[in-house]
Amino acid sequence: MGEEFEELMKKYEKVTKDGEIVREEEDDEWEEFFRQEEYVKIPKERIAVLIGKKGQTKKEIERRTKTKIEVDSETGEVWITSTRETTDPLAVWKARDIVLAIGRGFSPERAFRLLNEGEYLEIVNLTDIIIGDEKKALPRVRGRIIGRKGRTRQIIEEMSGASVSVYGKTVAIIGNPIQIEIAKTAIEKLARGSPHGTVYRYLERRKKDLELEGSMYYENL
Repeated sequence: MGEEFEELMKKYEKVTKDGEIVREEEDDEWEEFFRQEEYVKIPKERIAVLIGKKGQTKKEIERRTKTKIEVDSETGEVWITSTRETTDPLAVWKARDIVLAIGRGFSPERAFRLLNEGEYLEIVNLTDIIIGDEKKALPRVRGRIIGRKGRTRQIIEEMSGASVSVYGKTVAIIGNPIQIEIAKTAIEKLARGSPHGTVYRYLERRKKDLELEGSMYYENL
């Protein structure tokens, strides 16, 4: 898919008689066929983390995905667009998910895991799981997932191989589909009141299958 995308891009590149590529800033055909754009909104308190000191985090996302990111610091709105240097047809989506991951509490370093092939972001809304009074139940459910000094979250990460961030009313998970499924199931069990010991036994049982299932998954990419 990447090679086909690059070949199509070349059709809209102009070449001088010396063989040098000249890219025009305004090209209606390029805009129509190749420009991709994604829009997301993240909590305003996470904007500073997304931008980073002297804009370094935003620049690093742009550099590694070859996309352009525009941020409205007042509203938390973020626009991600492809550029003429974008060669990966999934780059805009990857940049979008990195932005979303940072918005849901991940550090930029952990969010960059999404650049790995076959790894994705899933966001679990705890309000979809909680039964009863959300305001009373949410702090308790968050506490069950995080655990004392973050120990439960750490165990979920170690046993599933996924990265987990508990932020606000959501739990964000980064990993391959198998890792995400294991971590998500553990989180849902805890949110619904399963004892921690029961959840840990589930994780231990699934960890034995994870290595085999994971290797098969990456072989089929």
